[in-house]
Amino acid sequence: MGTVGKAISLLELFTVDEPELGLSELARRSGFDKATTRRLLMSLTGHGFVEQDAGTRHYRLGAGLSRLARIREARFPFLQTAVPLVRDLASSTAETVHLSEFGVETLVTVHVEHPARSNRVNVDIGQLLPLHSTASGIAYLAFARAETVRACLTGSLNAFTAHTLIEPAAISRSIGETRDRGYSICDQGFEEGVISVAAAIRAADGFALGTIAVAAPKARTNAADIAERGLAVMTAAREISMRLNGENLQTLRRQA
Repeated sequence: MGTVGKAISLLELFTVDEPELGLSELARRSGFDKATTRRLLMSLTGHGFVEQDAGTRHYRLGAGLSRLARIREARFPFLQTAVPLVRDLASSTAETVHLSEFGVETLVTVHVEHPARSNRVNVDIGQLLPLHSTASGIAYLAFARAETVRACLTGSLNAFTAHTLIEPAAISRSIGETRDRGYSICDQGFEEGVISVAAAIRAADGFALGTIAVAAPKARTNAADIAERGLAVMTAAREISMRLNGENLQTLRRQA
């Protein structure tokens, strides 16, 4: 792994649950020695990507990352376009709705709306969603490029629950059903007791660039709920796609 890859791997160790980590912990989790970890952190700090708390001496993500995110959002306003529709869907379903964007071999959660009820599915911003075992992942694969699907099916397919699909043939069937239906259904494939539906948000060329999903406790979800939420998430995804693509609205309508 090169220097840039090592630095990025350090950044990926920070999470919503653990936004601050000490040098020793970062070194342990990364597998780098302390000298290498300190050198990488100093470089990241110099560019504003990491900052150190003066009191605890722990490190956290810096404002430099926010600056880059704002530059990207100004050029490709994914969040600005999608969030109002995510909120509308969360209001109408009274369940957790989350928005994801494709990263490297996985989806990254970029926005979440949680319902007020205490019995709900919790999803964190920044959470990674595997392609083969989540409603979002299957929805993405249904409209992904062939090489992305192939890489997923020939890669490592971990079982997160007893219900996770890990056979390539079974995943391929699920992808096909999703493409025909317009939305995916994942019944406890990633987390026990959770059932989700998702639809792909697509670029002007018709290929997926992200997803929008509704996740709910299985205990209060019936077949009618799944169908209703599936149609709602598909409608929201189509609207986000058309708003993102502006003059290509008619193309996307024909592909829908």
